[in-house]
Amino acid sequence: MEKDSDVLTKYKAVTNKLKRRFLKKPNVAEGSEQFASLSKQLRNQECPQYAGFCCLAQARCENSLANPSGEAQALLDAARAFLEAELSDRELRVPGFQEDLTASINCYSHAIRVHIENKQIALAASLCLEVGNVLRKVSKPGEAIVHFQRAAELQSQSALDCLDALNMVAKCKMESRDYEGALAVLTEMAYLAHERGGSSSTGQPIGAYCDVLAKCEITRVLLLLLLQPTPQRIRPEHAQTLEKYTWESCDSITEMYLGEDLYLLLQSVVMACQSHDLDSLRALQKDLWPLLDCEQNQLLHCVIQELAHPSGEGI
Repeated sequence: MEKDSDVLTKYKAVTNKLKRRFLKKPNVAEGSEQFASLSKQLRNQECPQYAGFCCLAQARCENSLANPSGEAQALLDAARAFLEAELSDRELRVPGFQEDLTASINCYSHAIRVHIENKQIALAASLCLEVGNVLRKVSKPGEAIVHFQRAAELQSQSALDCLDALNMVAKCKMESRDYEGALAVLTEMAYLAHERGGSSSTGQPIGAYCDVLAKCEITRVLLLLLLQPTPQRIRPEHAQTLEKYTWESCDSITEMYLGEDLYLLLQSVVMACQSHDLDSLRALQKDLWPLLDCEQNQLLHCVIQELAHPSGEGI
């Protein structure tokens, strides 16, 4: 109780110094430094929520001083302090209304706005990614989507950075079981990689863009096998994706960035699903397991489960 009272006394003392008085201009820069010092003291005492409030007070001082970089940093410190308080409560299973998480997201959003207003787009995008990852960490992938999408929009001039952000959107949609939404995002990623990643001489994707296209291709195929769209409702570009994996077809460009072995394994998976050959599909799963990432292996597992226990007609 004494410690809380001491902190509150110090906070009030700094706040009172900042009040305007007749013929006396408050020293806002000194007030900002004192709030920062008090915040550091509270972090050392493992009181992150109180530290967050001091960082907010510091941000207001920096705003008064017309120092946007200082304001944004103080807001970011506040966001991380409130997040620390939220995660601590979750670990201890303290009941609540997630007010610290709400405060943290609000501080992140304010800091992002400050960066955008000051044309610091790269910093704004990095914070969008950070807040998206925060929401994923607390099992809120649906709420994280808007922040990853905003990061992609802010990084539209940098194709690889934009693709990384869109990849996080696709991950969140899959975690939210919005498989059609994930398919749409991955299709957008494939178009972007083809458009922006081509060699000036051959026009074919090179370098990291090949890895992006390989990931998009594998995941899109697995999503289509899971969704099982009817011939009447499948989109032309999705129908073309599956057609590349019939026995009669051989897409040399796709095979180039997937590799021959993976291309043939995917082709076998598509054919096994179309013929409802569950035993072959389970055998193929063992071969594919080390070649796929976590999300793709989970999708393949869902495909097998759906084939073994159909939940209804294809969409």
